[in-house]
Amino acid sequence: MTTAHGSADGIVYRLARPEDAGAIEALDSSFTTATVFEVTASDDGFGFRVREVPVDPPVHKVFPPEEHDEQGFGGAAGRDADARTYVALDGGEVCGFAAVGYAAWNRRLTIEDIEVAPGRRGRGIGRALMECAAQYARERGAEHLWLEVSSVNAPAVHAYRRMGFGFCGLDTALYGGTPAAGEQALYMSRPCR
Repeated sequence: MTTAHGSADGIVYRLARPEDAGAIEALDSSFTTATVFEVTASDDGFGFRVREVPVDPPVHKVFPPEEHDEQGFGGAAGRDADARTYVALDGGEVCGFAAVGYAAWNRRLTIEDIEVAPGRRGRGIGRALMECAAQYARERGAEHLWLEVSSVNAPAVHAYRRMGFGFCGLDTALYGGTPAAGEQALYMSRPCR
């Protein structure tokens, strides 16, 4: 996808440009959830069970600010040619983005980050951004899309499942030593189609 395209509700999707970096960084990626995913790993560490459980009070998660540098903005010279960042624009304002990277050795497109502004969630923007990523994956010859999500981010897990992703792995130590210590990293994938 090298040119912008719009949707029925007036949202425009295009490759991010360096001047979009500030708006991408300013997006609120926080969420609140009344359920989380409980992960039970087996003693040998190779089996796991994931089930959704209620929490009271609800979990409100605010992610620390990330730096979104110019890498991946269209894969321009001097940047990672296999990285892309797509933005969703509503009235010219960035309301979502997806940062992705392709690895040729295993033909995987990794969704590094995908965010939609809270007031714009539930309108299909995340799905459309994921489809921008999927189109790029098909162009690159990727076998599958892959992502990591925290076990407490039930809203994202539900959205990814609706988009055709399934669980494919677990890391119980990824967040150790961070503010997210105690959460588990759930890995999800979906075939490229």
